Amino acid sequence: MGGEKGDKGEKGAKGAKGDRQERLAAVGPRLRDLRRRHGLTLAVLAERTGINESTLSRLEGGTRKPTLDMLLPLAEVYAVPLDDLVGAPRTGDPRIHLRPVTRDGMTFVPLSRPGGVQAHKLLIPPRPGTEPRLRTHEGFEWVYVLAGRLRLLLGDETVILKAGEAAEFDTRVPHWLGPDDRRTVELLILFGAQGERAHLRARTP
Repeated sequence: MGGEKGDKGEKGAKGAKGDRQERLAAVGPRLRDLRRRHGLTLAVLAERTGINESTLSRLEGGTRKPTLDMLLPLAEVYAVPLDDLVGAPRTGDPRIHLRPVTRDGMTFVPLSRPGGVQAHKLLIPPRPGTEPRLRTHEGFEWVYVLAGRLRLLLGDETVILKAGEAAEFDTRVPHWLGPDDRRTVELLILFGAQGERAHLRARTP
C-alpha cells in the first residue's frame, strides 16, 4: 500500500513538473506576441523595463528562463496580470476573469455585462505611419486617461489629454482616439446609446 501511494505521488510530482515546463516554454512566444501587438521594438521595451535588449531577445526566444524581476516590469508595460504572462491556470469563478479582445491593433478589456452603458479598458499602442481615420456611430462616450497621453480628434478639433484627465462627446461627431507620443495610452471608457448621456454627466444642464 505504501509503495502504491509513493508511486502515485512520484507520478503526480512528475506531471506537475511537466506542466510547469510547458508553461515556461510558452512564456517566450507569449511575450513576443504581446510586444508586437503593442507595436514596440526591443529597444523601446528595454528602455521602459530596464531589461537589456539581449536579455529580452533571449526571453522571447526561450533561451533565458524568466524570473519574477523580469516579468513584473513586463506585466506593467503590457498592463496584464502576471498570471497571463506565465499561463497560470485559472481557479474559482470564471466570471471574474476579464477576457481581452484585440481589434485593429487595440486591446479591449470588458468591465461590464452586455446591455446598458458599456464599460471597458482600452489600450492603444503607437502606430507610426498610420493616418487617423475619423468615424461616427450612434451613442455617447466618456473617456478617462489612466496612463500615457491621448490624442482625441473631434471633427476639426484636436484635444490632448494626459493621465487623470477626462472627456465626453457625442459619437455622431467624427472622432478618432490614439496616443499622442510613442507610448501606449491606457483608457477607461464608458459608452452608452443616445439618451443615456445624462447618466454620464456630472454637471447639470
